Amino acid sequence: MDIRPMDRARDLPHVEGLWLEYLTWGNDGLQEHFGFRLPVREAVDGDLATLDKFQPPDGRLLLAFRDDTAVGIGCLRRIGPDTAEIKRMYVQPAQRRGGLGRALLDALVTAARDIGYRRLRLDSPNFLSAAHALYRSSEFVDIGPYPESEVPDQYKAHWVFMERPL
Repeated sequence: MDIRPMDRARDLPHVEGLWLEYLTWGNDGLQEHFGFRLPVREAVDGDLATLDKFQPPDGRLLLAFRDDTAVGIGCLRRIGPDTAEIKRMYVQPAQRRGGLGRALLDALVTAARDIGYRRLRLDSPNFLSAAHALYRSSEFVDIGPYPESEVPDQYKAHWVFMERPL
């Protein structure tokens, strides 16, 4: 397993593919649990158009590789003077339960500390209980919705919002 920062010239197809996979997978869960879908392609295109928000000095975009294949992703972006947000954290289902999610999360926490953030936030659909257990085991606690979250107001009741001091 290798976790490394994205190289824009080499890794952009991996980033786009993992984001599409993650958001499609998540949308399938939203449809199954709540009967609605969010615009996947629009979200991916928006993130690709504003990729710099996930780049140094304020952000990070990390990819996880196994045998030279991108199998996971995690992003960090600034949302306040001393606050960062974890976005688009995803490990392909066949690669789960082997410590890759924890390694990605730990790398994002370390990056946030190195940048100088004092707190980390994240949001995720409430049916992602395994992800929430991972976050809680890494000192994240539940909080109310925060203004910088990209979750539309009408869907916030179906989301979990978390924070961790650094």
